[in-house]
Amino acid sequence: MLSRYFLFILFFLLSIQTVDAQELKVKQMSLDANDLSARSFERKDLNDNPCALVKVQLAAKGADFEGNVVGDVTYKTGEYWVYMTEGSRELRIKHHNYLPLHVNFVDHGMKRSGVKGKQTYTLTITMPQTSASAPPQQLNINYTPANAMVLIDSKPFQANGRLEVLLPVGTHEYQLIAMGYETVEGSVKMNGGAPQTITVNMVSTTQDDSQHQNSGIGSGDSQQTGNQQVSVVTDSVGSEIFTLNGASFKMIRVEGGKFQMGATSDQGQYAESDEKPAHEVTLSTFRIGETEVTQAVWLAVMGANPAHFMGNDRPVENVSWDDCQEFIQKLNQLTGRTFRLPTEAEWEYAARGGKKSKGYMYSGSAKATDVAWYTKNTHDSGSREVKTRLPNELGLYDMSGNVWEWCQDWYENYSSKSVKNPTGPTNGTLRVRRGGSWYYEANNCRVSFRISRSPDYSSPDLGLRLALQE
Repeated sequence: MLSRYFLFILFFLLSIQTVDAQELKVKQMSLDANDLSARSFERKDLNDNPCALVKVQLAAKGADFEGNVVGDVTYKTGEYWVYMTEGSRELRIKHHNYLPLHVNFVDHGMKRSGVKGKQTYTLTITMPQTSASAPPQQLNINYTPANAMVLIDSKPFQANGRLEVLLPVGTHEYQLIAMGYETVEGSVKMNGGAPQTITVNMVSTTQDDSQHQNSGIGSGDSQQTGNQQVSVVTDSVGSEIFTLNGASFKMIRVEGGKFQMGATSDQGQYAESDEKPAHEVTLSTFRIGETEVTQAVWLAVMGANPAHFMGNDRPVENVSWDDCQEFIQKLNQLTGRTFRLPTEAEWEYAARGGKKSKGYMYSGSAKATDVAWYTKNTHDSGSREVKTRLPNELGLYDMSGNVWEWCQDWYENYSSKSVKNPTGPTNGTLRVRRGGSWYYEANNCRVSFRISRSPDYSSPDLGLRLALQE
């Protein structure tokens, strides 16, 4: 009887959330034979075949697109230009203000063969309209410290201590984030009446740096580089702990070996075409970051924090591949070591658990919720502190979910040949990123899922993890 009661309460709460949710809808999709954009501004896929161009008419900036998307998506006043491989039949659209929308082209008049190369298509998306009888209501938030970032329904604001914003009728979630202060979260219901005012005085936190010093140290050394204090200790299992100005990170030793990379049986029916064929890879021993690079570590090296969702123990994000190279160069100068991004093969081997692998779909579990922060448990509200989900077999955290992680390689299709210590092609246009993020679904968090972006691309769900050759 008690369990039925809890199920009833859960169903009731979910029902309330559904009422407040806003949905995008497809108005129409059509082939525009007179639009020559796909031919005039041609883009080719990795097989050198011409792409189709889908012009997504959506008057809201900040949308993200999943599917067989080739290269960067461009926003042009009221519409997105999305290049897709020939034969694509579906597209997923995500925006922080709306529920994700999955569009199956076949359901909207397209042929089962999918879109055609060098053809331009128009996909029109409608947004929910605010009722004229319920005008937006003003919310005032007074807060300290004045440099805190305020997020309302995941949208960031910075207003120097007082935020005044118009919100539609309904329930809205808010967060206040500031480095050195406890994060404040809450909700407010706008009823269409008088302006509402919230006052938030954030509580300062003091971080005990001694907590970051690891026990079981086998050996250690320290060095002074300019005004930077750098120390390195090695624990009893060969992992190294680096500390720079009080910010620590751990590099876990991964014993080399052979593994099947790509669409193995544990990835089930979800494997994408670019994960095939599965092939044998042999790797030498290396070290890889226990977690993503945190904002504290990035700040200690670079002196500035580019992250969108602030917090010392959150992963740094909003960094391009090029930004990561600059960070690594400075880190190497400080430490005298040769850090780098992991190769794509190293990343997947470590995510699978190396020689300790138990053959999970995700990094450390067959269930995404055990090990990953992703759209189901973050509700698209941002990154989370590292090491707040379960680790994998090697003691690595967040290799599924939280933020995407750049790899060193240029992107290319797989070969069936066995390879040793692969580093990818010598040139290309797109760099590999792995692991999924808080903004994506569980399928993207699988250990073999792969995606790519241009080296200058950055977003609030894209960071990095370090590698170090033994």
